[in-house]
Amino acid sequence: MSDAKIGFCEIQLYLPGVMSLKQKRGIIKSMLTKMRNKFNVASAEVGNHETWQSATIAITTVSNSTQRLNQTINNVMKWIEANYPDAMITQHQTEIL
Repeated sequence: MSDAKIGFCEIQLYLPGVMSLKQKRGIIKSMLTKMRNKFNVASAEVGNHETWQSATIAITTVSNSTQRLNQTINNVMKWIEANYPDAMITQHQTEIL
């Protein structure tokens, strides 16, 4: 049996300054691309597609260490807060499988 573990996190974002879906999609697309490149995680927008000022994104990563999975997910959330101050994390849920 493999020692592989999967870390999954669903993040709810509030985007108070966004005035259109086009603006929201630009922010989210940029965020997801930079996140993938920096942290080597899989990520996607998974909810609130038609709502201007809110978004739901999911990230996932694989490792053999639960500690490493938690560290990566926490680093991603800190990075979002530091690099996207107008995208406030309102809720998040993490699972390790």
